[in-house]
Amino acid sequence: MEQKPTSLKRGIQRWDLVFLIINSVIGAGIFALPAKVFALSGVYSIAAFLVCALVMVVLILVFAEVSSRFDKTGGPYLYVHTAFGPIPAFIIGWLLMLTRLFSYATLINLLILYLTFFSGFFAQEGVRIGMILLITGIITYFNWIGVKNTAKVSNVLTVAKLIPLALFIVVGFFYINTDLLEPGPMPSLTDFSASTLLLIFAFGGFEAGLVNSGEIVNPKKNLPFGLMMAATIIASFYILIQVVSIGTLPDLANSDKPVADAAGQMLGWWGGTFITIGAVISILGTLNVQILSGSRLPFALSGEDQLPTIFGKIHPKFATPHISILFFSSLVAFVAIVWGFMNSLAVSVIARLILYALVCASLIKLRSTSTSKDYFRVRYGNALAIIGILATLWLLSGTQAKEIWDTILWTGIGVVIFVFHKWKK
Repeated sequence: MEQKPTSLKRGIQRWDLVFLIINSVIGAGIFALPAKVFALSGVYSIAAFLVCALVMVVLILVFAEVSSRFDKTGGPYLYVHTAFGPIPAFIIGWLLMLTRLFSYATLINLLILYLTFFSGFFAQEGVRIGMILLITGIITYFNWIGVKNTAKVSNVLTVAKLIPLALFIVVGFFYINTDLLEPGPMPSLTDFSASTLLLIFAFGGFEAGLVNSGEIVNPKKNLPFGLMMAATIIASFYILIQVVSIGTLPDLANSDKPVADAAGQMLGWWGGTFITIGAVISILGTLNVQILSGSRLPFALSGEDQLPTIFGKIHPKFATPHISILFFSSLVAFVAIVWGFMNSLAVSVIARLILYALVCASLIKLRSTSTSKDYFRVRYGNALAIIGILATLWLLSGTQAKEIWDTILWTGIGVVIFVFHKWKK
């Protein structure tokens, strides 16, 4: 009789992880946000991309050190649990779920918006709901049947999304009008901060790959490598895409689909079609990672007795957390159907920034309390962690009160669930 698996399979190799992180970060943000950032900061939006890239490099270095201490599934939830105990950890786990939930809702609705490029049929409400259920169901199936299959899908989608973006950059440099890149009036500090905050959605998501540490081969070595390699590729693509968008699309500030419109400006209908297909593939790749990482969070919380044990069940054939996958997929489909694009984006960004700040604090705490030397140690780690905390506080200062209250409300729902579970125990 075949023995049932008692742990998740380690099926994610080093370059699988790089592709997984790229896939989780390069989604819809870069296809939509260049116009919104340009509307706030003009040509100086290129500087906003650079500032955001620097902030993310600091955070990624912090995450590289902290993640190398752990080899279990859970990612930032596990880091905070070890550093600060169960209650802060539950809040982080819940915030991680919120970022996955609301990022998924934002992305899948944007995917359907891009499909309206081909036909107004996709703008119908019934069609939108049907597409959300169909896409979520297909992604759930691939996650259900094993992490190796999910990694293969992720690799294919990553390559498929990078090719059109690389061609957009290369071809775009031949069409750039340098007059459009001339500096204009300086934006206000408020507008520049708001630009950088928006870009957190485009640059964020790298933490998604860390949640699956229990399924990564040799995570203590491969996680730091994967983070830094992926960050270099992502930052290079983003900054070059913004330069080309500004230099080729005079009406960039008013575009709903700036990269597709810029490609259309250069190459006509075929250019816009090519980028639109690339955007759809790109978003599909990120949606796949959102369910892959998000579905492991109920599993991780169950392992620490912070959610019911049913979420910790492992499929006897595929060695996947199938109950957790089914629960999370149902939840993301529901949120995607009922929540709008911008509301989802705001909650996702705020939750992500709080998460980043607490992981930075975890580095300082773990260095002061742990005697282990078996991890990737970043030079000036404590200083980088403090800079990371200050940067996230600066970015949070640009949020609206209503957006903060929405995030507090959702966090409160998580705390109620936590207290109810403990009370029942």
